[in-house]
Amino acid sequence: MKARWVILGLMSFSAALVFVFASTGTLLAQKAPDKIVIGHPEGMSGTFAKAGEQAIGGVKACIKWVNGVYGGVKIGGKKIPLEYKFYDCESKKEVVTSLIERLITVDKVDVVFAPYSSGLTLSGTPVAEKYKMLYMDHGGASDRIFQQGYRYIVQTIGPGTRYHMGTLDMIRKIDPAAKRVALVYEDDEFSRMVQKGAEGHAKKLGFEIVFNRTYPGKVTDLTPVLSDMKAAKPEVVIGGGHYEDGQLFCRQMGDLDIDVKGLSLVASATLPAFHNALKTLAEGVMGPSHWEYGVTYSVEGAKKVNLRWIGPSQDEFVKLFKEALGKDVIPDYHAAEAGAQVLAYVLAVEKVNAVDPTAVRAALGELRFMSFYGAWDVDDTGLQVGHTMVDMQWQGGKRVIIWPPEAATGKLYYPMPTFADKAKGKVAVPK
Repeated sequence: MKARWVILGLMSFSAALVFVFASTGTLLAQKAPDKIVIGHPEGMSGTFAKAGEQAIGGVKACIKWVNGVYGGVKIGGKKIPLEYKFYDCESKKEVVTSLIERLITVDKVDVVFAPYSSGLTLSGTPVAEKYKMLYMDHGGASDRIFQQGYRYIVQTIGPGTRYHMGTLDMIRKIDPAAKRVALVYEDDEFSRMVQKGAEGHAKKLGFEIVFNRTYPGKVTDLTPVLSDMKAAKPEVVIGGGHYEDGQLFCRQMGDLDIDVKGLSLVASATLPAFHNALKTLAEGVMGPSHWEYGVTYSVEGAKKVNLRWIGPSQDEFVKLFKEALGKDVIPDYHAAEAGAQVLAYVLAVEKVNAVDPTAVRAALGELRFMSFYGAWDVDDTGLQVGHTMVDMQWQGGKRVIIWPPEAATGKLYYPMPTFADKAKGKVAVPK
């Protein structure tokens, strides 16, 4: 897989030799550093603050595990501690680019973790490329990021086009009579990619797409688009974009008495804050997720599929995450994917016995392993292809995995309760 990366002429002949050595684990040992610094511009305020908080907690949790339980990163016979340098990018593209430059040129970090969201991730990619800095993507799911020819970006989160495929598979399986589907997504880089994948898969499965539209980012009123959607009489609605608009989407569906059999919203529905804000209105709402508490990835599971295991167990990760945030809250997939990215970086550094970004980038492409987050494998472009998603549903105030069957921790509540019933306190708990 690395051969294509070298053949494409992405670097000089001498650098290419380093790349080959790196991918075979024969890179000459460099002097071990005193520390390895992870740099991270993350949205601690603004639009993506909720997901950003989760991501920072996940990174801190896994760094603590690496430095404590694992003993540090093994380079040159020594165990080197990880350090974490992060700044608030304010969920703004222009701040992301300036912070990445600062992290590289002033803070002298060894790797940069991209911020949450496809738009912010993509905005920082040219800066990382300029400095030939490894740029690891935990929250940018748009496939388009990996269609630009960038050399130094590697994805942990899965591609956006796959987000709602499992949801549609589930509906087709449990309700073959359901035909009418509405697609309503935020008009941004990530959500358009999810919509594209959902549209193609819905048609493939024989659904009739009765409504297909986007709405502006930072929208404050979805009444016009939801009223038009209601007139199309969908049985199932899938869409969304991020936390704020997803919460608004669900609340205003209730205001307009739009009752459907199933509602699945990307990114927002999986956040604990979604149910905290909407209470019983969130009951029965589903969302695709890269990870949920209760998944069964384990040392034994890794052995069965011949993959190396690294990292804390699920329960260990949850404990470390709570300690990192100082809150008694179960992490969601935004935290898990960011934490798993730390583990991938550690394995890649150890594989080449160095922190050189070009060598570590090569090693990441050769890695196949499993952690509490699931499997890891990337293609030649850096796109994540090894990780699989699950679907969750809010049931009695808890996130329950309801698809696929082999990962499920509970049964799907279908059709979801009406908004009128939910307003009276009805919860979506199967009998």
